Amino acid sequence: MASPRRARGDQPAGGRQSGAKNTELLTESDVARTVARIAHQIIEKTAYEPAQADQVVLLGLPTRGATLARRLGAAIAEFAGAAPSVGTLDATLYRDDLRRRPARSLEPTSIPEGGVDDKLVILVDDVLFSGRTARAALDALRDHGRPRAVQLAVLVDRGHRELPIRADYVGKNVPTSRGEQVAVLLSEVDGRDAVLLRRAGEDPHPEAHPESRHESHPGPGADGGHE
Repeated sequence: MASPRRARGDQPAGGRQSGAKNTELLTESDVARTVARIAHQIIEKTAYEPAQADQVVLLGLPTRGATLARRLGAAIAEFAGAAPSVGTLDATLYRDDLRRRPARSLEPTSIPEGGVDDKLVILVDDVLFSGRTARAALDALRDHGRPRAVQLAVLVDRGHRELPIRADYVGKNVPTSRGEQVAVLLSEVDGRDAVLLRRAGEDPHPEAHPESRHESHPGPGADGGHE
């Protein structure tokens, strides 16, 4: 799938310059509205009803995907009257590039009680890039059961796919070059909510807590700034 390109000097739609090398794509209020919109889309597309809430499982990919999954679960509960099951799925050891770059520290995988067999599983991540993280997550999920169907929800799709993977729910499509990084900041991890566009070589999460700064975004080549 061809990736959208931006002419030199153009700013991303809706972006705001917050520094010479820094563009704020989403503000705190934008992130909140985007999460709410994705929650509404999930309710509509899955025909979500409280009586079948246990048939939908949200699995967040650490670090920030796990946070987003919890937020989506809470939003769905608010809008639909019942919360879906929410868990986490660490696919680090299933990546096909482990020998090419340092792996971040592993995070616990938490599959909700009731498992994933014959359920609709929605994988949740912050940024979709090459698709390799999503592919690894599918491999990891296979070790935990056989879902009825699997969907993907992401806050940002930055293009440049290397695998035939497409998200079912996208908060914002952001045309980027490979020399740029998309940094998703979430208050639970980074102290505030925002989505920033940075040039390669910069720390994608300068405001993150030291212990979490590179967990979800180890740099160019990993989903988030990323793959």
